[in-house]
Amino acid sequence: MNSRPNATPLSQLPGKGPARRTSCRLLLWAAACIVIALVTGGAYAFLHPDRVPERIGLLVENLTGANPHPVHLRRPRDVPLSALALLGKQVFYDTSLSASGRQSCASCHSPDHAYGPANAQPVQFGGPRLTDPGFRPPPSLAYLYRQAAFSIGPDAAENEVPPDLAALASQAQGVARAQKSAAVAPATPAMVPQGGMFWDGRADTLQAQAISPLLNPVEMANASPAEVAHKLLNAPYLDQFKALFGDHIVDNPDLLVDEAMSAVGRYQIEDPSFHAFSSKYDAWLEGHARLTQAELRGMRLFNDPNKANCAGCHVSQPTKDNLPPLFTDTQYEALGVPRNREIPANKDPKFYDLGICGPFRRDLAQQTQYCGMFLTPTLRNAATRHVFFHNGVYHTLKEVMDFYNLRNTSPQKIYPRDASGKVAQFNDIPAQYRKNVDFQDAPFDRKPGDPPAMSDQDIEDIIAFMNTLNDGYVR
Repeated sequence: MNSRPNATPLSQLPGKGPARRTSCRLLLWAAACIVIALVTGGAYAFLHPDRVPERIGLLVENLTGANPHPVHLRRPRDVPLSALALLGKQVFYDTSLSASGRQSCASCHSPDHAYGPANAQPVQFGGPRLTDPGFRPPPSLAYLYRQAAFSIGPDAAENEVPPDLAALASQAQGVARAQKSAAVAPATPAMVPQGGMFWDGRADTLQAQAISPLLNPVEMANASPAEVAHKLLNAPYLDQFKALFGDHIVDNPDLLVDEAMSAVGRYQIEDPSFHAFSSKYDAWLEGHARLTQAELRGMRLFNDPNKANCAGCHVSQPTKDNLPPLFTDTQYEALGVPRNREIPANKDPKFYDLGICGPFRRDLAQQTQYCGMFLTPTLRNAATRHVFFHNGVYHTLKEVMDFYNLRNTSPQKIYPRDASGKVAQFNDIPAQYRKNVDFQDAPFDRKPGDPPAMSDQDIEDIIAFMNTLNDGYVR
């Protein structure tokens, strides 16, 4: 007669006593957690049936670090470079185009450093002998392929007369600025400057951006476009110009320079290294990576409108048509970072870098409501940079986060004191323009003495998340 064998008691399972008892406790604890989750989930489903998918997704994310709602990102096509882009690549790395003969585009925009500066200097040195200091740290050239031209207000329709920026800016005076919150879609840019290249948006295209350093006396320091053309005529790739544009290109110096810079712009648009979208965050968005608990907490704080509120300006969600997020709204802000005494130009107490209204762009110099505003950069690969903000005043993400956290609540920890012992808040903006500084968006909506928006642990977690934005993630 067959008989069912008795189940072995847990106490008689193989293994040593204490270890065995610990395993039993873990099994019981796990079972209890599952029961609690089921009961809680069931109760929540009964009370809030419309939000069950959201809660289940959050539970999956919490337990596994996976994205419960993966998407397919639409990246730029990875195809062989065109002949024009290949020509632009040679121009990009050509040091002979500088007055010193030792500086190229890549000297300040290193491909090994996300096309930003390779060092921690607040400004780079150029000129005929590479001894002349610049005024701002070079921004990254990465992720500019979707950057629109500089504008104020809605984009003009095709075939419209180009807008008068000064007139638009005058119309915008006195209009309330839209509040930026990570909780809603990016704020309408109706009365906010947006787009453009450089920290002040003075170039509208990659082509225009490429020519500017060639003629800047403290960068590649050519005296004129004709001088650049003369160097191009002696470049080893001149035959490629002739093949693309005809032999007569050599007879028109201005056209030769224009086509050379067009080629540089084409190289930046076509080469995947300028917009790789290969970060851990991209992989997470597509369901191919799991975030750690610290990275998950950091992501939530990054997107929390009452905490860091980073996503209010550094948009973190894909577009409606699944283009990857650029982590910038391409708008301009006056943040009031401290003056950087290491910039040689700042040794003159009368010198101020006011961004949109000067000193390097002059068309909006009279629109003082924009003085102190600078372009919001992408945060992609920001964790690899060694200098931050338009004046390079900070060298670590921790310093950057402390600025956001303490600028209003404890300004004495951010700014120096003047000769009278008073905290010199916003000491890099003249007093008459400090009304332009952002006090509206969190975390800048707090007052002196208020608790800061973020704890030290919050900041550590946000930085952990920002490291997931570095390209080159390997699964």
